Amino acid sequence: MFNKILIANRGEIACRVIKTARKMGIGTVAIFSDADKNALHVSMADEAVHIGPPPANQSYIVIDKVMDAIRQSGAQAVHPGYGFLSENSKFAQALEAEGVAFVGPPVGAIESMGDKITSKKIAQEAGVSTVPGYMGLIEDADEAVKISNEIGYPVMIKASAGGGGKGMRIAWTDEEAREGFQSSKNEAANSFGDDRIFIEKFVTQPRHIEIQVLCDSHGNGIYLGERECSIQRRNQKVVEEAPSPFLDPETRKAMGEQAVALAQAVNYASAGTVEFIVDGDKNFYFLEMNTRLQVEHPVTELITGVDLVEQMIRVAAGEKLTITQDDVTLTGWAIENRLYAEDPYRGFLPSIGRLSRYRPPQETAAGPMLVNGKWQGDAPEGEAAVRNDTGVYEGGEISMYYDPMIAKLCTWAPTREQAIEAMRVALDSFEVEGIGHNLPFLSAVMDHPKFISGDMTTAFIAEEYPDGFEGVALPELDLRRIAASCAAMHRIEEIRRTRVSGRMDNHERKVGKRWVVSLEGLEFPVQVNADKEGATVKFEDDTTIRVSSDWTPGDQLAMLDVDGSPLVLKVGKISGGFRIRNRGADMKVRVRRPRQAELAKLMPEKLPPDTSKMLLCPMPGLIVKIDVEVGQEVQEGQALCTIEAMKMENILRAEKKGTVAKINAGPGDSLAVDEVIIEFE
Repeated sequence: MFNKILIANRGEIACRVIKTARKMGIGTVAIFSDADKNALHVSMADEAVHIGPPPANQSYIVIDKVMDAIRQSGAQAVHPGYGFLSENSKFAQALEAEGVAFVGPPVGAIESMGDKITSKKIAQEAGVSTVPGYMGLIEDADEAVKISNEIGYPVMIKASAGGGGKGMRIAWTDEEAREGFQSSKNEAANSFGDDRIFIEKFVTQPRHIEIQVLCDSHGNGIYLGERECSIQRRNQKVVEEAPSPFLDPETRKAMGEQAVALAQAVNYASAGTVEFIVDGDKNFYFLEMNTRLQVEHPVTELITGVDLVEQMIRVAAGEKLTITQDDVTLTGWAIENRLYAEDPYRGFLPSIGRLSRYRPPQETAAGPMLVNGKWQGDAPEGEAAVRNDTGVYEGGEISMYYDPMIAKLCTWAPTREQAIEAMRVALDSFEVEGIGHNLPFLSAVMDHPKFISGDMTTAFIAEEYPDGFEGVALPELDLRRIAASCAAMHRIEEIRRTRVSGRMDNHERKVGKRWVVSLEGLEFPVQVNADKEGATVKFEDDTTIRVSSDWTPGDQLAMLDVDGSPLVLKVGKISGGFRIRNRGADMKVRVRRPRQAELAKLMPEKLPPDTSKMLLCPMPGLIVKIDVEVGQEVQEGQALCTIEAMKMENILRAEKKGTVAKINAGPGDSLAVDEVIIEFE
């Protein structure tokens, strides 16, 4: 076994690999750019080597620099994580020439399967059902349009060396094909150093289901069930679960056996993933093979008990698999939510800055664990587990140079329903401040009827949130629970205030019992009757809600018991009440005395400034190009400019017809959020 492993990556996946290596007694070496000198993976590793400036194409994906770090550290093996150099055959060849083990598949398998064009040809030759498409390389946008018309819209434009949704676009028209080709090509060059593009038919109403395979260099191969990855945005997975709520045992077996056969056809040895598109009749089509560890691997680990990183390391060291297909049992249900530094209220655009507060929910262990081929630790009925794979910390910076992922929050439970409920509570308990993030959106998905039923496709987000995410409107029953909780919390605040002032001996009598709680356009006059165990909140219709909690003023997380059920609220202080966040809703809750509530109705509402004639920068980023000029008339939907942030190009379009009056920025300019790019007449 190796004594020292270098992790050729950063962020949460580097931290993930370090955890397993530490468990195995293996020393670890981190690499870092200037932007990552204070990163979590650097502090977690036993050693760390600096490799260059912040941009990945000047540091993390420069093979010579990574090789220098390996020589400096004396590492015997390299785990590439995912992205960056993980599917780069030249990197694997360089390691082989240096006599350093690659914790991944052989060079030949990377070349065969890591390249999407080649892998699809091999799959076709092996008799695997594949999606129709053009497998040759495409030279320019005109050829892309021609091929798209031959295949028939919609089409998927993809980077051959792509992954993680980078270098990928869906086109429904010639114009979108032309724009998508160029953007995909640019993103592929920046992210992977390879700008080759191919096009295939985009299957509408599909489910994205992938099979985890694990093979050794002795001819053994197994599959560890599937992962449902249908909830995606911009081809980037957002929510994953294992197993899929859609597959039956027969389809699972057929897909698994086909995935293993494909892997063994190229002498695959390591963990890998075969991705399929599955239609409503459970027909499945090979999409691609990822010759690396997947972002969503934790859900497979949670339902199988297999540490995939450990298995990758053991295979790289030449060991045989100790697990057979008969050993693989899918136990319980696991769900993963990807927490991104992106603002769902601004069209999910990237957000950067300092994490002024970062408090994940407490991790708990439960569920099965496969140790030396034997199952240990079955979880009792109803017990759930929480796992959070992360690469950040409170006070740390979210950089514009890398992927916007903050963490991968996972829950496991004996049933899917229990796993979803555990995830709801975990999301409500996750505190993130200082940057925009998608926690509210993830909470909304967990409560969405289509997700709860398991009846979703890769079009879920586009269909259910066609105008973007504008928050969640909670039902009145939930608002009543929140109103009662806020009334009880406000009473505690008022008692504390009178004690601090020293104005009265009988603090509770001074505070009073009658209040009016206003939230989301509703008013609830209530009476709060308190005792040592909590408070009973009585509404005008004589219904009551019992609230108990150990919350104290200043706590930003309230864990309450409301009529015997748990309620978790994120709490912020505002004038006359609270900012409350729960289940994807973000609301201002005012708690006033009855007379104050009467007077508040007479106060005029402050209107936001008019920015309808301006194009504002929606995220911190770099202007790539400006598509219009002063005096030009633009039409609704016309491209105005392109901004690059976190390795993604974003085309900003006109919301309505207008004439350009002034352009305030140009290519190469770095802008902050809400800076004015273009003004219109």
